[in-house]
Amino acid sequence: MIASLIALASLVASQPYNWQNVVIVGGGFVSGVIPHPKEKDLVYARTDIGGVYRLDKKTRHWVPIEDFLTRADWNLYGGESVALDPNDPNRVYIAAGTYTNSWAGNGAILRSQNRGETWSITDLPFKNGGNEDGRSIGERLDVDPNDGNVLFFGSRHNGLWRSGDAGVHWSQVSSFPIAPSQAGFGVGWILFDPRGGHAGLPTQTIYAGAIEKGPTLWKSIDAGQTWAPVPDQPAAASRGNLAGLLPHHARLAADGTLYVAYCDGVGPNNVSHGEVWKLNTATGAWTEITPEKTGGDNPFGYGGLCLDRAHPGTVMTSTLDRWRLVDTVFRSVDGGAHWISLKDQAVRDSTLAPFLTWADPTAKFGHWIGDVEIDPFDSDRAWYVTGAGIWTTEDLTNADRGTPTHWVPGAQGLEETAATDLISPTSGAQVISALLDVAGFRHDDLLHAAPGGMWKNPIWSSTTSLDYAGQRPNLVVRFGNNGAQSGAISHDGAASWSPLASSPSGIQGGGSGAIAADGTAIVWSPYGALPSVSTDGGTTWTACVGAPKSGRVVSDKKDPKAFYIADGGTVYASHDGGFTFAAGATVPVQNPGPLVAPFDRSGDLWLPGSDGIYRSTDGGQTFSKLNSVNSAERIGFGQAAPGSDYPAVYIIGGVHDEMGVFRSTDGGVSWVRINDDRHGFGLMNEITGDPKKFGRVYLGTNGRGILYGDPAEGQGKAN
Repeated sequence: MIASLIALASLVASQPYNWQNVVIVGGGFVSGVIPHPKEKDLVYARTDIGGVYRLDKKTRHWVPIEDFLTRADWNLYGGESVALDPNDPNRVYIAAGTYTNSWAGNGAILRSQNRGETWSITDLPFKNGGNEDGRSIGERLDVDPNDGNVLFFGSRHNGLWRSGDAGVHWSQVSSFPIAPSQAGFGVGWILFDPRGGHAGLPTQTIYAGAIEKGPTLWKSIDAGQTWAPVPDQPAAASRGNLAGLLPHHARLAADGTLYVAYCDGVGPNNVSHGEVWKLNTATGAWTEITPEKTGGDNPFGYGGLCLDRAHPGTVMTSTLDRWRLVDTVFRSVDGGAHWISLKDQAVRDSTLAPFLTWADPTAKFGHWIGDVEIDPFDSDRAWYVTGAGIWTTEDLTNADRGTPTHWVPGAQGLEETAATDLISPTSGAQVISALLDVAGFRHDDLLHAAPGGMWKNPIWSSTTSLDYAGQRPNLVVRFGNNGAQSGAISHDGAASWSPLASSPSGIQGGGSGAIAADGTAIVWSPYGALPSVSTDGGTTWTACVGAPKSGRVVSDKKDPKAFYIADGGTVYASHDGGFTFAAGATVPVQNPGPLVAPFDRSGDLWLPGSDGIYRSTDGGQTFSKLNSVNSAERIGFGQAAPGSDYPAVYIIGGVHDEMGVFRSTDGGVSWVRINDDRHGFGLMNEITGDPKKFGRVYLGTNGRGILYGDPAEGQGKAN
């Protein structure tokens, strides 16, 4: 077996590549920040679809620690929870899994003994939901501070679980009173009370927060063998929701005071009420310390909660879903007797991530603030998360003196966007991106600075399609999810935009579109309507005769009269500028991906599929199958190699049954693999080469942002 594996591996040549993120700074939902309690500057962040990151203490940039995951394990990029061993800073655990749907794989516990450099994996017999409602609740996973071999994990739908061998094996805690169910959200967090315990012996007192009907706070005094509800706990079950008040976050102070932030929903949406309480665990007395009453015309809840380890009585909590007045973080230095809102005097500078202004003059304090943390070693340093990244400050205690705190984006290196399209024009921008949630950007400086601002005029959250005119590369069109106004055109290479004057009737969203090589025509196949063509910049539209109802539109980059649409395995071609289409060849492609055309020739089409690649050199009239590729999901083209007369071809796919990212410099006859086992990147959605620089390739992922790769001898430097 070993010999045959070695022989198989030798069939696939490889070339080392350096991979870097194209800088945006954030862009996705950060679910939590987890500082180590005993080592300064050891901090982790978890995201909903982009994996887990560790903060580099020298550069203050986040380092991705799950990039080894491949498409086969893409579901593990969802960070359900992170746990750190308080007594061994090298040990870190991730409860991984993105969705609990039937089509998603089971979750897993990832275990590292070297801060995430390498991992061991224990598969779980159930699913996790790192990108589902309630993803900021936590932490669900925790390590016993007295016995590092003991961990507890609160699952969403499968009860409470325990490991006694540092996460290698797990068993369900059958005595936990909340039965596994699909109705609620399981056990949201675990807190150990190490007081009175002994090193090497399991902690006896443990608290758990249940996101279920009935009592939500539970306590064990025998190391988790038996459990009882915490007496007199806030319930508010009469509110008619899942479980009244749900404990989103909790913290245990050194003196035994338990602080709890409550919502009436799991978030990040549909929260209308919240409260904050504290429990004197010695006397059993509860005290409500809610900073601002909710309800009526001011609906919101309380999500994040943290304590200042160096200053007893200092507590902060974040609002969740306070849309009308905008989310804030409340701070108290007297155990919740008095509060101030940090937003009210905060100074925010979004220069490092200009898109955070959302096309407004100034950046709002934040939204979906599901977690807030104070550095255990620096009371002036704090982080709070949002649906688009992290904000951080270095002068937090200014608030106690009545002076402003200063906040800047704190997500450098944490690139968590999901790409839907990428183009690299023959001149101008390095690459132009279409993204979910943050629209997209023109990228000029790949490595050192974020692009300026979100696209506007019009502004929309998600872009579905991009194209540039092959002979006039500064002409770019984009399409998105903005209903009837879902098209825009740029005359300066995506630096600025103008909305298309009108849209085809009946459209429901962007779909796909393309612009003629000379810019004289736009063909648009929107959601909910037949493809249409415009020759006056989108002022009027004419239905394309003979075009299929669905399929991605492709422009010929040399022939201004040629457009193509692939519907399944049938390719339709237009040679009159998009007015009429005729069916060409039908190929037996399986699970076809997007049809693509090189940037430097006419009538050359490549169609990927799970059974390989089909190529046409006559505008889609006939196709032949490449023998060198087992499967392909996406295809892109870049500058030809020195001495070659055909563009470099890049694919996400399989060659000789090995999956990865590959490059061909001879028109698809032979291939080299250009990613490696440390750079799997989970789901890779898009790929394109750079026609201006040989060897450079851009990858658009589903949560790890946009990456660019250069051959290793180039040291990955962007220009």
